[in-house]
Amino acid sequence: MKFTKMHGCGNDYIYVNGFAEHIAADRKPELVRRLSDRHFGIGGDGVIFINPGQNAAFEMEMYNADGTRAQMCGNGIRCVAKYVYDYGLTDQTNITIESFGKVKYLELTLGSDGKVSTVRVNMGTPILRASEIPVISDKEQVISEAIEVNGKVYQMTCVSMGNPHAIVFVDDIPGGKRSETGAFDSRDYDIKAFDIQAVGPFFENHPRFPERTNTEFVHIVDRNNVQMRVWERGTGETLACGTGCCATTVACVLNGLTDTKVNVRVLGGEIVCEWDRQDNLVYMTGPAATVFDGEIDDKMIVREEI
Repeated sequence: MKFTKMHGCGNDYIYVNGFAEHIAADRKPELVRRLSDRHFGIGGDGVIFINPGQNAAFEMEMYNADGTRAQMCGNGIRCVAKYVYDYGLTDQTNITIESFGKVKYLELTLGSDGKVSTVRVNMGTPILRASEIPVISDKEQVISEAIEVNGKVYQMTCVSMGNPHAIVFVDDIPGGKRSETGAFDSRDYDIKAFDIQAVGPFFENHPRFPERTNTEFVHIVDRNNVQMRVWERGTGETLACGTGCCATTVACVLNGLTDTKVNVRVLGGEIVCEWDRQDNLVYMTGPAATVFDGEIDDKMIVREEI
């Protein structure tokens, strides 16, 4: 089976051309787990199959590293757009891609080499109704609501961008201080000081999230810049999360912390998100990169257990 390794700001996936490679549906979860393994496999945050679309030109069939199916991936969909253009599946720079039946509209920007360098995605309308995210709450929307996780109380804002997100503003970790006006003081601040491994799994599997959740831990730098680390359900910490950047932008605006256009700095780079309040649409712009192409054989796909 041929594959291509790609990433968006370090959020890396293994991409399989579903036009040419036909894998039985019941084999995919185990195949994904083996391919995603960073020691015994190719290594990645998951696997994305690029298929013919029913309601769009292409379909993104995405799996997390643990073999579970996911609804949407912002970094992944940008890489799908780069793949279909660079590998000649389309010659259009405005395309449609569907994931879990939801159609997204993408604008491709080409670099000097004639290949796609960045992609702007209309990510659609943010979902704020608690029951639709889903998150258990006695309120219609969850904005700066308390949640106890592993013995500590956090304030979370919940948003769905096709998949659930809980956004937490981490002003109480080392280096994060508030000035007399209430604004964050970002001097000497390092979001890497936050122990995401210690809290991320507890958020992901908290009983208030019936379908588990992605969790973004965010520090506000100023009205147009934030720092963010993300714990993704089914994968763990990743270097970036496109839908998480979009959800973070919405949460920042809802809490009055930023303007509607935000540069979200993640461990793997920077993604620009904008919430058009008039049309209630979120736009995401970021890079997409190809790492390498390769082939795997049955010995790798079906590894004998000891």
